[in-house]
Amino acid sequence: MKHFALILAAGAALACSPAAAALAQAADGDAVFRATTLSLSAFGETRIAPDQATITLGVTTQAPSAAGAMDANRDRMNATVAALKAQGVEARDIQTSGLNLNPQYVYEQNQPPRLNGYQASNMVTITVRDLARLGATVDAVVRAGANQVNGISFGLSNPQAAEDQARRAAVKALAAKAALYADAGGYRVARLVSLSEGGGYTPQPPRVFATAKLAAAPQATDVEPGELRVRIDVTGMYELGPR
Repeated sequence: MKHFALILAAGAALACSPAAAALAQAADGDAVFRATTLSLSAFGETRIAPDQATITLGVTTQAPSAAGAMDANRDRMNATVAALKAQGVEARDIQTSGLNLNPQYVYEQNQPPRLNGYQASNMVTITVRDLARLGATVDAVVRAGANQVNGISFGLSNPQAAEDQARRAAVKALAAKAALYADAGGYRVARLVSLSEGGGYTPQPPRVFATAKLAAAPQATDVEPGELRVRIDVTGMYELGPR
């Protein structure tokens, strides 16, 4: 009898050990994998008109001396910034994005490079929040002395509402796709097990401006903002059950 009692005690100790708990947990996990699941991806998209534009522009000047190139650049850039502010662009929306001074050389065959002066460049990135004034703003800075306009991109000051609308569309599309697959396989959708998101609002790539055309334009340059596409991608796992 004493030997039998020892065996029972050992069995009880094993049942309460961490190893036994791990085995029980693994069994519960196996039950999840035994369920019929369906993994799918879908996306939702919304189109919206932009409400702001970002442009990189600036001044490039040349002179025989480094100081002369910088002085000329400073004067024209100050006039450019003044023109921006006169068009309603706030100081917080004007940011220096490039400042360079480089020697310029003349290269001739069988001759060492010969210094031919200096080139100064000052670039600013601006945000125009009143798109109705965008064309006039670009024309104003070109007339003020800007001779570099590298591109323009349109965006949203607050993309949250557009993203949320795309999220709703994405989840709706995901649920419809899950219902279709479940029905085709002879099941019904029991529940959504997991959901993950990808994508989101991405500013439009910059477009190139033709600076010479802007400088010669007798009227405000027409700039068409078009529409932006805001896309949200989702991936979900559904548990299926019998009909």
